Amino acid sequence: MDYHTASLLCAGLMLFLLIIGVPIAYALGFSSVIIGYMAFGSFALQKAGWTTFQLLYNLTWTPLPLFTLMSFIIAETAMGEHLFRTARNWLSRLPGGLIVAGIMGEAGMAAALGASGPTIIAVGNVAVPEYERYSYDKALGLGALTSGGVLGPLIPPSATMIIFALLANVPLGRLFIAGVIPGILLAVMLSLVPIIKCARNPELGRSAGMVSWSERFSSLRLIWPIVLVMFGILGSIYLGIATPTEAGGVGCFIVLVVAVLFFKLTLKGLYRAMVQTAVLNATILIILVSASFFTYVFGSSAIAQKLSLLVVSMNLSPLAVIIVIMLFLLLLGCVIDGITIMMLTIPIFMPIIKDLGFDPLWFGILFVVNMEIALITPPMGINFFLVRNSFNIGSIELLKGIWPFLIVLVLFLAIMVAFPQLCLWLPGLMIGR
Repeated sequence: MDYHTASLLCAGLMLFLLIIGVPIAYALGFSSVIIGYMAFGSFALQKAGWTTFQLLYNLTWTPLPLFTLMSFIIAETAMGEHLFRTARNWLSRLPGGLIVAGIMGEAGMAAALGASGPTIIAVGNVAVPEYERYSYDKALGLGALTSGGVLGPLIPPSATMIIFALLANVPLGRLFIAGVIPGILLAVMLSLVPIIKCARNPELGRSAGMVSWSERFSSLRLIWPIVLVMFGILGSIYLGIATPTEAGGVGCFIVLVVAVLFFKLTLKGLYRAMVQTAVLNATILIILVSASFFTYVFGSSAIAQKLSLLVVSMNLSPLAVIIVIMLFLLLLGCVIDGITIMMLTIPIFMPIIKDLGFDPLWFGILFVVNMEIALITPPMGINFFLVRNSFNIGSIELLKGIWPFLIVLVLFLAIMVAFPQLCLWLPGLMIGR
């Protein structure tokens, strides 16, 4: 069997398995091992073993379990509630102030949790009862929370960034810092949507009333654990004091001490966080191993090199190439999960990005946002269904609430494409980079 036929059969079998309901990790693994054996013989089985060992033995993965453990410990505390309460006190007088407070609460939790799903749930459990109490439009409020989940992986630390850094061979610490300014900018842009809509139609979300200045300032003392974790991680990386792995260890230690001393974390809660961490990391690594071997079999026909040559031969401008890639990722994200997309496309796109002279850090931020947009768009929108099922809202109603924020997310991508320095300026000032 020639390499081109093997690549096509591998992709076709994988898609067939996905259609009949086989989980993505097994669909990738079965298709690549079966077609790989047919094409390369017993060598394919040896390669599968080597691929697994090399992937899992790579020390670049070590920040992943540390940051996920930290996020699950935080989820066992009331830090999310405190963040929302503080944001509510400061933003309550704005039109749609509670929705803005939810988005800002997600931005704060993103700096600690680093994942969209837990960020949405942590803030949503506190915000949604407030929306109902003040008769806010449910679709708009939940649409904001769903879209605000994009901030989870964009504002570091981020599991998605860790995976991208390994696959694209870029410095993880610099990639973390590259997400800070874009994350703040996106939080502001998303917040403008409820302010404008509720100012035009107060029935969607009225002001939640006046809060005294003394109450506002006193609420700031509730959010110091998140601020401590955020500056402990990002500050140590930015100043060159610690590597991302060391910063993850420091962050875990700080969060554990704070959770035990100030939030009364129990042994049962700690055990639950550790089990969730182990399950999540095992799931991610199984998908990565399967996708890595799938990429080897599928890429045996040198598809990356051929695609690069095709792009060059089309004489497209560098900007046009980036736009085409972004559109392709947005469409692909509607049907395939983010980790698989990263494994399949990064080996193809990174040579093109480098040949065009673009900075991989900048492309990494664009990639992360694309993957998160995919999580809120059906039919594979994991966060879309998470919000729908967790907060009891219909799919059509939730889509109506999400679409204004989707426009903002696409506009944000356009701004990042037009102004790369928004991503690159801060990493360029890093100490010990």
